[in-house]
Amino acid sequence: MADQTTSTIVVAAEPAAVMAVIADFDAYPAWAQGVKTADVVEDGPGGRPRRVYFELDAAPIKDAYTLAYTWDGDREVTWTLAEGKMLKSMDGAYELEELGDGRTEVTYRLAVDIAIPMIGMLRRKAEKVIIDTALKGLKKRVESLA
Repeated sequence: MADQTTSTIVVAAEPAAVMAVIADFDAYPAWAQGVKTADVVEDGPGGRPRRVYFELDAAPIKDAYTLAYTWDGDREVTWTLAEGKMLKSMDGAYELEELGDGRTEVTYRLAVDIAIPMIGMLRRKAEKVIIDTALKGLKKRVESLA
């Protein structure tokens, strides 16, 4: 991923528990800030979604888009934009590393390009806010289910 933003958080749960929350798209509106809808439109191997339709309202971005997912067990999931209106591209990943003692390090990588012009510095700041908010929401959701 070129020109990406990355952040990491430690979650008090095993990688499988973290990945189960990541793969539970129906629950995203309950914990992923700005996500109004997350509907699986195509299932993939192992019962995990291949394509998911989202409606997002997270200022300054309001869009409806579909992401295509690739799963690597409980170690990594990557996604890329399949369809979007305001978004021109979105490439991201959650990478999970087991730390032992029931803890998992979660790294979130994201690169977004939108149809309206935006200075690179502002775009990276927006990506950082999206990533940090998502990681905090993921941590809170996973740990509340543990």
